[in-house]
Amino acid sequence: MAAWTDAAMVISAVFLAQWIRFGSSGEPDHFGGVGGPPVLVVSLLLIAAWLVALRVYQTLDHRIIGAGPQEYSRVVTACFSVFGLLAILVLAFRLEVSRGYFALALPLGTLGLLASRWSWRRHLVRQRHRGKNLERVLVVGEPGSVAHMVDRLRGSPALGFDVIGACLPKRSAATEARLRSGDGEKIPVYGDFDDVALAVSASRATTVAVTSAGALGHAAMQELSWDLQGMDVQMMVAPGVTDVAGPRIMVRPVAGLPLLYIDKPRYEGANRFRKAFVDRVGAAAILVLIAPVLLAVAVAIKIDSPGPVFYRATRMGLGNSAFRMWKFRSMVADAEARKGDLSHQNEGAGVLFKIREDPRITRVGHFIRRYSIDELPQLFNVLTGTMSLVGPRPPLPEEVKRYDGRVARRMLVKPGMTGLWQVSGRSDLSWEESVRLDLSYVENWSIMQDLVILWRTIKAVMSGDGAY
Repeated sequence: MAAWTDAAMVISAVFLAQWIRFGSSGEPDHFGGVGGPPVLVVSLLLIAAWLVALRVYQTLDHRIIGAGPQEYSRVVTACFSVFGLLAILVLAFRLEVSRGYFALALPLGTLGLLASRWSWRRHLVRQRHRGKNLERVLVVGEPGSVAHMVDRLRGSPALGFDVIGACLPKRSAATEARLRSGDGEKIPVYGDFDDVALAVSASRATTVAVTSAGALGHAAMQELSWDLQGMDVQMMVAPGVTDVAGPRIMVRPVAGLPLLYIDKPRYEGANRFRKAFVDRVGAAAILVLIAPVLLAVAVAIKIDSPGPVFYRATRMGLGNSAFRMWKFRSMVADAEARKGDLSHQNEGAGVLFKIREDPRITRVGHFIRRYSIDELPQLFNVLTGTMSLVGPRPPLPEEVKRYDGRVARRMLVKPGMTGLWQVSGRSDLSWEESVRLDLSYVENWSIMQDLVILWRTIKAVMSGDGAY
């Protein structure tokens, strides 16, 4: 269905651009006058080229549909590629075409395609939560790696993987009739590594996920891939690294072995400049749009309780440099002085101090915290360059002092107003999960991922889930 929707969006965008540019202007049906190419012919060729580009960039690959930013990234790349090629052809052959026509068709089509993919993604995620359109996964590997894989897949039901069983080494399969995941749920064991093909038939698996390729051996892995190819079953191999996204991974055959290359994180050089540009322009635009809201909130805070309108707290930024983070005050003026009396009620993760029903929060504070309005003044931090629109959660100085080498990698990028932590549970996250999400962002940053997170933030803020 996504293919039909793509075609409908492209056709609608092209003919809408044609109608806006030529339909009511009284211009001829040819570009540049009677001797130019017919408008209808150009529109049909553009539609055909656009649809071919979407296929060339594999935007309908079922492995990327429904989760992650790669689906959107491929759609955008296909759109800009086809129009870039057309621009080259127009210049090379000096064709008489209307720039306004193409300038209308590109954004209309791109936004339409992204909107339709987002709509289909929501529909697909709802179906997956109801147990439909799932890949039935058989996990093959050592018990520890199998349990880890099961926990990660079951923790993200929107990805569409239903783990239906496992195959373990002979020594494990002989002693364990059943395997348990991290939450204690039993996982059926269908045999050992020699029984994978039979287990696929018995379990009706559609995908086999190998978590311990070394334990199987090279010859067994090759034979398994051949067997699964004949059974029309997908095969996935866990490389042993976690939270590293596809753009950083390249597989290169070396001496007959498929070696996995992992690029360095892409937050230096031109990428950092692009991110800073998007941050500054985006923050300035948002501040202009919400200026009346900021004024109304400031007045409400001042009327509701005595004290300053803003709360400024010390946070640690890029390279462990301290800065003053701005927020609307949501607590009573002496909140810090009363913190010690409430230490026994702390529900925060790790070194964070959080209380679900904090008595220090004012009436206005409850409302602005629920919808994250108290964080809007951080846009001024983004403008001054101490924060980013998207990034890891800004940590307290006492947090940073307790960071080990792994967690300290959060400080390689600027902290953000929102991030993966914001759209994945906010205050309901455990300390370990919060750290994992921040590290995943740092390791796999991209402009498209930032745009997806910003979009998901709107939904998270409107629902108010995990905010207190």
